[in-house]
Amino acid sequence: MNYISSAEAAKKWGISERSVRNYCAEGRVNGAVLVGKTWTIAEGAEKPERKKKYSAAPKTLLKALKAEKSAKLSGGIYHKIQIELTYNSNHIEGGGLTHDQTRYIYETNMISMTTGAVNIDDIVETVNHFRCIDLIIDRANANITEALIKQLHFILKSGTSDNRLDWFAVGDYKKIPNEIGGKDTTSPEEGADEMKKLLADYNSTDEKTLSDILDFHYRFECIHPFQDGNGRAGRLLLFKECLKYNIVPFVIDENNKMFYYHGLTEWPLTKDWLIDTCLSAQDVFKKWLDYFKIPYEK
Repeated sequence: MNYISSAEAAKKWGISERSVRNYCAEGRVNGAVLVGKTWTIAEGAEKPERKKKYSAAPKTLLKALKAEKSAKLSGGIYHKIQIELTYNSNHIEGGGLTHDQTRYIYETNMISMTTGAVNIDDIVETVNHFRCIDLIIDRANANITEALIKQLHFILKSGTSDNRLDWFAVGDYKKIPNEIGGKDTTSPEEGADEMKKLLADYNSTDEKTLSDILDFHYRFECIHPFQDGNGRAGRLLLFKECLKYNIVPFVIDENNKMFYYHGLTEWPLTKDWLIDTCLSAQDVFKKWLDYFKIPYEK
């Protein structure tokens, strides 16, 4: 009998190598043999059927978020995502508020000052990010457009000190060249055309995989269309697309921040680093979904 590697099986079945290894470990791949720490798979083995978590439950995460948002429900998955996504996305960009302060702002519309001085922009952008999440939930099933992207940026940066700068285009593309991680990004003169091309390419297909969504994210961050706020806007769009295509979302936190940035840097050479980072973050998100009994595809 001929055998293939887990990497070859992943390519053949159109899934990640991590998923192949999980299927093998669960005994769901006929003819899979563990040699040392490596799985080898019978060449003719078929891809296992995907199982649904809580398959009897009719609701999706998006439906749950819409319902809880409409009901102004406290303590549910909507409440948790508002705090976790806002805090972590701001924090990895250098935001100074603590997790408790972020939660306190969301729950009480007040700020605790026990830790000393607080940057007003951090407070404003935190409140604005809550509004951005609401917009993403409301527009989850729509295609990504330039208008939506600019609206996200306008909401995120409105009322900040950047908004008072003549050269800082809130809700519009950058006017001054910028860098990301010491690397060049698309010039202001070419930014609009590159964004149009990116959106045309991405919206040309109806179904998206996690890899497709991450490729969009990589290209968006390379263009870096705004003067500031690109990372947060990009991660909001990631979250939106996961909701649209019923893919388990993920939150990039301090623990996987460097893996995430490294994965973006290495994306043109190897996609595995960023994909595995996001899959690990998905595992955390799945625990939240299990707790709130929200169904998802395993």
